[in-house]
Amino acid sequence: MTDTARIPDKPALEGLETKWGGVWETEGTYRFERDGATREHVYSIDTPPPTASGSLHIGHVFSFTHTDVVARFQRMRGKHVFYPMGWDDNGLPTERRVQNYYGVRCDPSLPYVPDFTPPHEGTEGKTIKPADQVPISRRNFIELCERLTAEDEQQFEALFRQLALSVDWTQTYRTIADEALFTSQLAFVKNVERGEAYQALAPTLWDITFRTAVAQAELEDREQPGHYHRVAFAKPDGGHIEIETSRPELIPACVALVAHPDDERYQPLFGTTVTTPLFGVEVPVVAHHLAQKDKGTGIAMICTFGDVTDVVWWRELDLPNRAIIGFDGRIIAEAPEAITSEAGREAYAKLAGKTAFSAKQAVVELLRESGDLLADPKAITHPVKFYEKGDRPLEIVSTRQWYIVNGARDAGLRDRLVQRGREIDWHPDFMRVRYENWVGGLSGDWLISRQRFFGVPIPVWYPIDADGNPVHDQPIIAPREMLPVDPSSTPAPGYDEAQRDQPGGFVGEHDIMDTWATSSLTPQLAAGWERDPELFDLLFPYSLRPQGQDIIRTWLFSTALRAELEHGVAPWTNAAISGFIVDPDRKKMSKSKGNVVTPAGLLDQHGADAVRYWAASSRLGTDAAFDPQNPTQVKIGRRLAIKVLNAAKFILTFDGAADAAVTVPVDRSMLAGLATVVEQATRALESYDHARALEVSETFFWTFCDDYLELVKERAYGEASPEQASAVAALKTALSVLLRLFAPVIPYAAEEAWSWSNEGSVHRAAWPAVEELAARGEAGVELLELASLALTGIRRAKTDAKASQKTPVASAVIAAPAAATALLASAEGDLRAVGRIGDLGFAEAEVLEVRDVVLEIPQEEASA
Repeated sequence: MTDTARIPDKPALEGLETKWGGVWETEGTYRFERDGATREHVYSIDTPPPTASGSLHIGHVFSFTHTDVVARFQRMRGKHVFYPMGWDDNGLPTERRVQNYYGVRCDPSLPYVPDFTPPHEGTEGKTIKPADQVPISRRNFIELCERLTAEDEQQFEALFRQLALSVDWTQTYRTIADEALFTSQLAFVKNVERGEAYQALAPTLWDITFRTAVAQAELEDREQPGHYHRVAFAKPDGGHIEIETSRPELIPACVALVAHPDDERYQPLFGTTVTTPLFGVEVPVVAHHLAQKDKGTGIAMICTFGDVTDVVWWRELDLPNRAIIGFDGRIIAEAPEAITSEAGREAYAKLAGKTAFSAKQAVVELLRESGDLLADPKAITHPVKFYEKGDRPLEIVSTRQWYIVNGARDAGLRDRLVQRGREIDWHPDFMRVRYENWVGGLSGDWLISRQRFFGVPIPVWYPIDADGNPVHDQPIIAPREMLPVDPSSTPAPGYDEAQRDQPGGFVGEHDIMDTWATSSLTPQLAAGWERDPELFDLLFPYSLRPQGQDIIRTWLFSTALRAELEHGVAPWTNAAISGFIVDPDRKKMSKSKGNVVTPAGLLDQHGADAVRYWAASSRLGTDAAFDPQNPTQVKIGRRLAIKVLNAAKFILTFDGAADAAVTVPVDRSMLAGLATVVEQATRALESYDHARALEVSETFFWTFCDDYLELVKERAYGEASPEQASAVAALKTALSVLLRLFAPVIPYAAEEAWSWSNEGSVHRAAWPAVEELAARGEAGVELLELASLALTGIRRAKTDAKASQKTPVASAVIAAPAAATALLASAEGDLRAVGRIGDLGFAEAEVLEVRDVVLEIPQEEASA
């Protein structure tokens, strides 16, 4: 029963977030109940761990709300919901933020300084040049990384709590914590043992700013201005071949010229040689199907290495490696051995030490002087590969790196990964194509090593031979009992620390794993793989992977890969893919574009329920426009939440029980309509269409408030009678159902209104079922619709007469088809009461209309 003392005089959204957030935490409302849980009754969510670097943006609110609606729905369906929160706190973004925030940079050669105080704090937005950053030891640097990420994570958690994410905060994990290190290193060790992880010296995409290798999944093409240079290569007969290149600075790294095998212009030259300009090196003319007959002159340089196509040509045509670009992006000092002439070595000496840009200018001038530049450079715009977080073009250098197989060179594995994708239910389904396209387009195995400092160490050492050289092809892999381990501070098994870096001793692997090598294991990490087998069996494979569409190629694919390699299954049964947030000009919001909206102010100004409503109004896979200057949907959501509170207060003041008999036809009609809404909303949420569930629930709610509640309130206010009890029972029953329908989207308002007449949380209440209403409703849902139309007609007549809605009506006629008038007759009492109608008649007509309305307008209204 309702305790009217619980109902505030003026219900408001303000204060609800603090009130209910504390209650939920104290009562453990969203805790995962492991005891008594069975696999069949568990719903597990592989939550995306946001990067704990900087601030959250509106896109996090958008996608995490989508996930939370699912979690709340499944919890109300009686499932034991496992909904953890992870923080992705290792990797390049964290290191860059620490460098900018504290004004430091890592120098592993420096000793550790206890109680180190950084030179700056909070310098984001200001410019601290790398040269001005204070070098510190690796250990000091990592301590600052851990300190700053912990602060960021506290802020992120506070915002997510304000947003009412129904996360079990006791299940939080960090990708740099010991559990994450153990999981990542153990999976890697198992990959090595099965031959799925290997080390190789190979061309590597390299970011010269971050000084690290970059994986294929982290690439993006950016249109950049450039120039084509038409250059002459000398033929043995004294003639020349013309090529066009955007990278003349790589002529000293040229190892061949290539044309398409069907190109008749160059078929006679295949198998012959030409000489490079300036450097005088003989290189072969070869054929390959990737050469483009219609690009430039149809024949191109193969250099080591200008782009990824050069790598393909180099590998497939078994060409020599004459790489000239170092890890710092500059031309290395030592010329390739193939350059033997004095003139060639002199020309190369003019390039040594220069950046690629400066070397290009120098080569162009040398070509002009030698007469080998056949035309003025032609301006072009072309795609150039960048690291997604970098601001300088990538170079390709030869490095020793660790890889994990991913199907690029293994057709069987590739086919299994495609099959696993087809075993997952995708929401929306078309997102599966993006996954399959990525798998089909892989060109190399997954490069997982990174030349950075803050991350999961690769658990490997190398023996050092008698001459002091590391023996890389005999790696010492850490045994399970040593994990987690840092090879840079722990000696290799069978050695002691005194043998580090000594002949006959060992050297630890300095590289760390790519952050995706840890994030790809979030299902295993959160579920206690190899740490808590009972829990893992309860949760894995997970029920849901929610995420953004932009990381299908990275996070989703890599997680599917690790699950296939380790377990031979798809890691989840469902994948829910959110769209992007775009600005009013339909441009994707990103920090680089400067159009990102941070959510804290939005939540403070409008409230979490309003912001959640905006997010839940957009379907999965659909981009949503957001204008921070005019957040229309957010305002509509706030209006809805306030209306829910006011409607609940109004209904709960009526005297009567919710379980009384519902006997009046219009009441039963309303409940029948609500039963249809429950059925539609439930089916939509089962299909991961939260927007549809919200739409049908909200549409009914406004009709319920504007029409039904107005229609029956006079009867509900009346003296005790079966008809009065029927109205009150129908109103309170509908309120209970509506609060549960809205609970996943506007949890604060729903919880507040629920608490006025119920014990316990609405978020632990049972999801409404059609069966609750079936026995009390009836199929004649059209009765309420007809009564609403009739009531609207009466109101319109008063409005047209410029009279108050309280003005009595002497007489009126409702005309409608015979079947409709028969139904309307059963609601005559309510229509007369709410419309203040004295004499109400019915007549037959093709469509429903209210006519012959005679108003009893008081003298003061008439004179006005």
